[in-house]
Amino acid sequence: MAKTLKIFSGTASKTLTKKIVSYLDIPIGDSSIRRFSDGEIWVKYNENIRGCDVFIVQSTYSPAENFLELLIMIDAARRSSARRITAVIPYFGYARQDRKDQPRVAITAKLAANLIRTAGADRVLTIDLHAPQVQGFFDIPLDHIYSSPVFAEYFKKRNLKNLVVLAPDIGGVKMARAYAKRLKAPLAIIDKRRSGPNQADVMHLIGTVKDKSVLIIDDIVDTAGTLVNAAERACKEGAKCVITACTHPILSGGAIKKLKSSSISEFVVMDTVPLPKEKKIDKIKVLSVANLFGSAIKRIHNEESISILFD
Repeated sequence: MAKTLKIFSGTASKTLTKKIVSYLDIPIGDSSIRRFSDGEIWVKYNENIRGCDVFIVQSTYSPAENFLELLIMIDAARRSSARRITAVIPYFGYARQDRKDQPRVAITAKLAANLIRTAGADRVLTIDLHAPQVQGFFDIPLDHIYSSPVFAEYFKKRNLKNLVVLAPDIGGVKMARAYAKRLKAPLAIIDKRRSGPNQADVMHLIGTVKDKSVLIIDDIVDTAGTLVNAAERACKEGAKCVITACTHPILSGGAIKKLKSSSISEFVVMDTVPLPKEKKIDKIKVLSVANLFGSAIKRIHNEESISILFD
């Protein structure tokens, strides 16, 4: 497998890529990524990839040059005659801009999909898209995997008593219901109204959380307003404890400050976005999606089914 499969990392996902190749027991691809003095990005593959099945791992969180770096790596691989190029995007930035929710705005998720295809990617592998319909923006095959097996295994081992899964908003009901089914727990829902961008006002809670261990799961936590508000409302309703989880811990602005002062006892996240030292607080526990991505990459390379990973 190592003779034809090549996995390369962008600067945004180096740690995760090292875990992936360790799981697959192959060396990480040799490439150079540099910045000129004016900030321009330069990419070179230091080994022959002609005819190879190339996977490029790069999350596209802020700054935007992480996304540009991915495009340049794809283009360099195409011009190096790679047989197939798969963009492995643990966190697909701009997925939240998936529709015209007001006049004269861009549908940036579609633009990002077009740019990835134009750069030369043959397929995309990503996890827990904010809106599953974003898959339809791509004119190339997209494999969408889920972090649920990793989260479910962790919380089953915790053996939480009187557990209830709480959806932090109406949009998160489908994900919360799936976890409730896996964990054999009841479901509750927060009815939320937004007062502005990155602002959320909790209205009321549907369901029962009194004397329960409450688990709140979301795909992305950005400013943490939605998560913290939902946790505080659960506590007001008599919850015994509140544990939260998310796949993509963006944690921008004052998110860490909010989490520190909140009643959340534990915040479990995936390593799709690396956490700098200043964001690694005691409440945060990081799980890895490396084995999940490794299994998916191996199956794509061998032309096998991906869905079997989640059956």
